[in-house]
Amino acid sequence: MQNNASSTPPQPLAGLRVVEFTHMVMGPTCGMLLADMGAEVIKVEPIDGDRTRHLLGAGAGFFPLFNRNKKSIGIDLRDPAGAEVARRLCASADVVAENFKPGTMAKYGLDYAALSAANPRLIYASHKGFLPGPYDQRTALDEVVQMMGGLAYMTGRPGDPLRAGSSVNDIMGGMFGAIGVLGALIQRGISGKGMEVQSALFENNVFLVGQHMLQYAITGQPAAPMPDRISAWGVYDVFSVKDGEQIFLAAVSDAQWAAFCDALGFADLKADARYAGNNQRVTERPTLLPLLRERLALRSASELVALFEAAGLPFAPIRKPEELYDDEHLLATGGLADITLPDGERAGQTAKTTLLPLTMDGERLKVRMNPPRLGEHTRELLAGLGYGDEDIERLHRKAAVS
Repeated sequence: MQNNASSTPPQPLAGLRVVEFTHMVMGPTCGMLLADMGAEVIKVEPIDGDRTRHLLGAGAGFFPLFNRNKKSIGIDLRDPAGAEVARRLCASADVVAENFKPGTMAKYGLDYAALSAANPRLIYASHKGFLPGPYDQRTALDEVVQMMGGLAYMTGRPGDPLRAGSSVNDIMGGMFGAIGVLGALIQRGISGKGMEVQSALFENNVFLVGQHMLQYAITGQPAAPMPDRISAWGVYDVFSVKDGEQIFLAAVSDAQWAAFCDALGFADLKADARYAGNNQRVTERPTLLPLLRERLALRSASELVALFEAAGLPFAPIRKPEELYDDEHLLATGGLADITLPDGERAGQTAKTTLLPLTMDGERLKVRMNPPRLGEHTRELLAGLGYGDEDIERLHRKAAVS
């Protein structure tokens, strides 16, 4: 495709070649971040394709979201000729990224030790379930580490652990992999040598709950699950309002509490000494919140949005993901971009995807290439490695590449 925007955002990684052996979310996220910043990212897929191309339900968005701006080559690594293609491809790379079980890449001579021996400048990003240690042979999923790492406990109600509503560890694990790659690139510019970078789901999850661990270390009090926590602020809640709508409202300082009362005409609450300071309001939540819920139930969500926006107070309507396609801010700021879907019943049709949540030089990073069809760039890449037409046909006949 491609993007029709008149401005061209920076591509700080242009000229960098990344070869990724990834699937699902974690590894592809790392590659997508590098690709969005301008790197040439080559996705090596099995001959029958990345399984996420054909997932249903909650997995239907995995491939088109996390594999834009990439090229695809299908390689049968179990075929010696295919494994040789992969090794030649890696020899041309600045970065290799993978997220398979420990030992998988070594079977094909594609581990860091083998590849760096031939290419000392190589940066190798491994994305695993666990960093090396007692757990590193376990099979990990986002939900597995959320359960064992305290995040599901913190998200759900007491006695009802609940995973977060997105692939938070997969996505952040890929982000940390990309951050490690960027740091390794800077170091390579100084030393001339590459290095291996490792990122892991479990350690990512532990980082996410680190604030709750330190809460216990500092106070001696275990952190309660978020729905049952002792709030740090007196007003910081979801309220049910007129016509069954819900809205999140907050006042996290004494100045905001005064503005909250002024905006809503709650002069009596503003003057009540029991609610004068934030910590007093926290202590008095058992009396304060029922009063607020009773009064706010008479207001519409749209009225409260207008009042809180005018007063500069924190608020949020409760939205579903699909409703964000109509969000005026995203539409006005170019936070969504068109892609052509590569697979499934809607192959060839257009859908809108989310861009990275950052700007560079004032520009959002664009979709330069649609999520690739399986093996879409195989001939181009093989030719670039020095394979002639007859070699390519021979590899195709052997089904070593697609």
